[in-house]
Amino acid sequence: MVSESTPERGFCQTEIVNGYFVHFFAPPDLPRVPKNVVFVIDRSGSMSGQKMAQTREALLAILKDIHEDDHFAIIQFDDKIDSWKESLIKATKENVDEAMKYVSGIVDNGYTNINDAVLRGVNMLVKDRQEEKLPERSIDMIILLTDGMPNAGQSNIGRIQTNVHSAMGGNMSLFCLGFGNDVEYSFLDVMSKQNKGMARRIYEGSDAAVQLQGFYEEVASPLLLEVDLRYPENAVDSLTTNHYSQLFNGSEIVVAGRLTDNDLDNFMVEVFAQGFDEDFKVQGQASAEDWDVLYPDEEYIFGDFTERLWAYLTIQQLLETSKSGTPEEKSNATAKALDMSLQYSFVTPLTSMVVTKPDTEDGPDSPLIADKLTEEQRQKEERVGYQRFQQVAAVRPVSHYYQSTPTYLVDGDPHFLIELPERDDALCFNINDKPGTIFNLVRDPIPGILVNGEIIGDKMIPPDGQINTYFWRFGIVHQSLGVRLEVSTQDIVVLQDGKQVKLLWSDNASVKGTNVDLLLTKDRSLTVTLKDSVKFVVLLHKVWAKHPYHRDYLGFYTLDSHLLSPVVHGLLGQFYHGIEYEVSELRPGEVPEKPDATMYVKGRELNVTRGWQRDFRKDVKNGENVPCWFVHSNGTGLIDGDATEYVVSGLFKTV
Repeated sequence: MVSESTPERGFCQTEIVNGYFVHFFAPPDLPRVPKNVVFVIDRSGSMSGQKMAQTREALLAILKDIHEDDHFAIIQFDDKIDSWKESLIKATKENVDEAMKYVSGIVDNGYTNINDAVLRGVNMLVKDRQEEKLPERSIDMIILLTDGMPNAGQSNIGRIQTNVHSAMGGNMSLFCLGFGNDVEYSFLDVMSKQNKGMARRIYEGSDAAVQLQGFYEEVASPLLLEVDLRYPENAVDSLTTNHYSQLFNGSEIVVAGRLTDNDLDNFMVEVFAQGFDEDFKVQGQASAEDWDVLYPDEEYIFGDFTERLWAYLTIQQLLETSKSGTPEEKSNATAKALDMSLQYSFVTPLTSMVVTKPDTEDGPDSPLIADKLTEEQRQKEERVGYQRFQQVAAVRPVSHYYQSTPTYLVDGDPHFLIELPERDDALCFNINDKPGTIFNLVRDPIPGILVNGEIIGDKMIPPDGQINTYFWRFGIVHQSLGVRLEVSTQDIVVLQDGKQVKLLWSDNASVKGTNVDLLLTKDRSLTVTLKDSVKFVVLLHKVWAKHPYHRDYLGFYTLDSHLLSPVVHGLLGQFYHGIEYEVSELRPGEVPEKPDATMYVKGRELNVTRGWQRDFRKDVKNGENVPCWFVHSNGTGLIDGDATEYVVSGLFKTV
């Protein structure tokens, strides 16, 4: 382990373990660099209603925070393009007040010409630069607010990305805010990253101003431009990115690499950049410390952390190249990212963890027996998962892991999972309570839909002292259709129009009613299709009858959730119309395969852990592992209120 001397003008820290180094750079107390920003606002017809209201709200929130030393301009567009001013102007109070009045009057109309609108903003910045109307040491950026659906002018997404990248020429940054659940987010995301920026999604039905707070704080205060981190020649290789176009206040640059020799006496780290009023330079000589003396009881903190962090950063940068590079670069980056993901056992969009067990006719390994895992077993499977994946999948990439539409489910101990395919991501949390507790999962008062679930515990306390709980009974009601179902691990009872039908899990059955259809697959699944409404799937997990601890249990999956009303709620229902969150500050967790991170959601900061849960729809025995951000403490901070607020007094009760 090596610690670098901390220069007076900046903070640099280098850690070296087992031939790999990680360099952290976050200079304090630097003056911000002025920025010149052109806001390009989509006012087309597809932005009508909530999107347009959120766009105005978002821009007004940004204008309130703009710094008086900055310059700005506003362009609005549909199939026509209008500029508020012909040049950027300084952000004085008077100019900002005038701009806010202008923004308040924007209304939606026409088609969507993103290409020409963004190029108008680029040309404005270039022209003002040439005419020396902007500070010499300042940063140029464009913030595009749109739903990302070009249909006028140049409508080919690839051509638009090429045009914008060529026009910007690496001299400015593009930040995109995509509005609405149907936004072409991947188009905006790639175009932003091609131009030294980033994209953010703004969800309908949520407070746009709140969603934008974190975004604007990230880009509001640039501190350094053209940051170049240098290391001794011939002493390092396999460097992660060591040149950054800008460094913003509150952020940190991390560079990792591999040492080619162990001559630490000559390991000099240098950082060069452009500051507000002068060039910035800082250097530090690495000096070895005896970490066994400094931290005698904390060896576990270090281990192979630097190598894994180097691998993680390298994989992330390869994944970015696989999206925005040339065809050859994309292919090479994808192949290398896949290889490293498997080598270091990272779950990425290219890989998944697959665990198999031999199938026998009866006993605990029967194909129909659910595989219940302790936490210790789960962690063990993660550690060896990539090796098993290689054996059973022949290192086959999983490039379309998620379904095309969101899936909301609870299955297991009980594990709640929200799959978000538009973000290629998922959220998960557990709910722990005493056996016999009944939770409200879905409640939509407009059609009168109610889904409650009762949990059951293990037969006895296992050796690890932790009793698992999982759902064994669900009550489903659709008041408007006059439908009521009770689904348990023993049977299914349906009540409609005063008539009662009882089905057994040992049957194969298809029941078509006036307002509800049921499809029962023997000892496996029940699909409940409510007329012109949502569809539910209940899975039966049969546990070996002689198991000393576990019992049969049920999983609950929601499909077609978009057919429910905007006021739907419940432990699952509250997520049916989207959840806005951002995750950053990835760091080592208690388990090497499960890094921790900070999640920003609903105005809160939560510590979350990268883990996985299982989706059993395709494989009711083993399940399919879904990587997700795990929210601790019964989902506190992610769910509305406290988990106890969802406890109800009966299977068909609302309170």
